[in-house]
Amino acid sequence: MTLTDASHAASIEERFPQAFNPPFHKRFGGLLAVIGLLLYALYAVWFFQLPKILGEAHWDRVGIFLSQWVSYDVQPEFRLTGDQVAPHYPRFSPLGDDPHPDWVKAHADGSTTVELDGARKLIEITKTEVTVVANGARVAVSLVSGQPKVVGPVPAWMTVYDDNVLADLGFDGDVSIDNDRVKVRKRFLGWPNFIFDTNSKFFEKSPGEVATLLVSGPPLVKGQSNWALAFNDFWTNGQWQHGDVLTKLLQTIVMAFLGTLLGAIVSFPLAFLAARNITSSRIVNQIVKRFFDFLRSMDMLIWALFFTRAFGPGPLAGSAAIFFTETGTLGKIYAEALENIDDKPREGIQSTGASEMLVQRYGVMPQIVPIIVSQTLYQWESNVRGATIIGAVGAGGIGLKLWEAMRTNKNWENVAYMVLLTLAVVMLFDAASNALRTRLMGTRNVQ
Repeated sequence: MTLTDASHAASIEERFPQAFNPPFHKRFGGLLAVIGLLLYALYAVWFFQLPKILGEAHWDRVGIFLSQWVSYDVQPEFRLTGDQVAPHYPRFSPLGDDPHPDWVKAHADGSTTVELDGARKLIEITKTEVTVVANGARVAVSLVSGQPKVVGPVPAWMTVYDDNVLADLGFDGDVSIDNDRVKVRKRFLGWPNFIFDTNSKFFEKSPGEVATLLVSGPPLVKGQSNWALAFNDFWTNGQWQHGDVLTKLLQTIVMAFLGTLLGAIVSFPLAFLAARNITSSRIVNQIVKRFFDFLRSMDMLIWALFFTRAFGPGPLAGSAAIFFTETGTLGKIYAEALENIDDKPREGIQSTGASEMLVQRYGVMPQIVPIIVSQTLYQWESNVRGATIIGAVGAGGIGLKLWEAMRTNKNWENVAYMVLLTLAVVMLFDAASNALRTRLMGTRNVQ
């Protein structure tokens, strides 16, 4: 390098010192950020004790709960104290009041066979012994000693307690063996009696038979058409409670719509007071903005708890909770939209001597209408989901039904039904809000 080149390089370095000698935070900022994230991740793992939690988690229950979403079980009980080994079913069995399933077979010698999966998995029951056939093994459990006792080696899928033997047969079910009774649980895929429950006149009729009765069959109930009877039986289905579930779902939709609508109506004029370029008073700006912050600072769930204490459980509390939350949220969004408008159209209209109302109407509104429409529709769609959550704390709607079904820890197929209904409504509202945005704003919302 010549002296001229060196001096030229020194001149460039003198004129642009930050390019040749950047500050520390620019040279190592990215590396420090990565190190900070890694340290925070390690801290989170330690703070939440993730290894311990993951190691002690009951992962087997996940499969059980998921299987119960798409299946149901029948639980016959065989008492061994009488003369015969006869099945007894729970009072509200999905098979009806007088079930005779073909997988429970009584034999002439007094024994009974229960088939869970044909000949691959079955239980043979006598008064003195229960034999479980599963996983390629045949295991006998003797009942003659006063308590159940496994004859021979105990397989891995069988657990022996002091007075009980439990055989886990996977998805097909299980069997619990006591000294005086045998309880069998057989699992089936599907949702039982979804259209008609066991009290319906259409129960156990094939789809073809039901169609024939609806089209040309004689009335099953005197003075009532089969169509009216079928709808009434569906609507009042005691197991699935379609009428109550759909009514609660409608309550959820109404709660979301009413709360969002009232929030938009109240927050719209307040947003003009909060916008600094519209209202010149800084005191008014700050008071209204802090009011919005107060309404938004408490989650919708907290407002729902407050209003259920004030008004009692029901959709009124849910609507009020959404109204308060949306007033704060939409008010902040509207105010920020107003503060970011272009002042030139407003100044042009002011120069004509127009009133303040006309200035806002023609100089401000055309700029913020697309934002107002888009954000309000999005909040409406989001509040359908939010209304489901706050319903679980007593604010009405389908959320309360969902919580009741989950709390029993048995009706997981009902939980799946309500979750799918809610998902369908959210998808429908998403499509409707996109269509409304396209129609009102003149643009196509690409997703």
